[in-house]
Amino acid sequence: MSRPFPSRSPSPASFIRINGKIRAREVRVIGIEGNQLGVMPLNDAINLARQSAVDLVEIAPNAVPPVCRVVDFGKFRYEQAKKDKESKKHQHASTVKEVQLSPRIDPHDLGVKVGHAIDFLCEDMKVKVALRFRGREMAHTDVGFEVVKKFIVELEGFGHPDFAPKLVGRGISLMISPLPRNKRAKNPRQPEESDAEEPAPAGGNHAAKRPAEAKRKKVLPLPTSETPTDSPPINP
Repeated sequence: MSRPFPSRSPSPASFIRINGKIRAREVRVIGIEGNQLGVMPLNDAINLARQSAVDLVEIAPNAVPPVCRVVDFGKFRYEQAKKDKESKKHQHASTVKEVQLSPRIDPHDLGVKVGHAIDFLCEDMKVKVALRFRGREMAHTDVGFEVVKKFIVELEGFGHPDFAPKLVGRGISLMISPLPRNKRAKNPRQPEESDAEEPAPAGGNHAAKRPAEAKRKKVLPLPTSETPTDSPPINP
């Protein structure tokens, strides 16, 4: 009987053996400073790690003998997570998203295409621009180049073309790569954190309740001919 929900894949850190879970009798040890300490029995390596109040982490289990590192396991997991994050960034940089244009594209539709391209570039993805000519549109290729140039101008703060637009077959092709993060403009479609989270007013919750209490106050009716006024009585 199949499971109703797929099981979660265990994290890579759960397969890493440390200290007494290491099965080899002898291991090649790397010190805290990254220096080679040579091959030694497993118990001696564990005692060496305990003297420094850290762990013995197996980093190359398939080596003969296995390679272990004297390091704090929490720090080791943090470094591995950081490396995985950097590798994912490079994977995004190799991802290519295609945006299709036409010589008679509407200005609103062109703006939508520009917004999609900005989203892709801000996620470190490349954008492939493809403009197709149909029928007699091939007689006016200059119109298509003008559309592509407008598209490039709109993306100047987010990416740069790898090469000049060129006519290939019955279309114009172009590849745009994202700018470095420190030189790239912020995505205008993502709200800023300062706008999303307004600072709490001074005075705590009591100050925040004052406007609400003011709204709950009843509005007194205006004086009419039937309602007595507060003017002082007139002496006869």
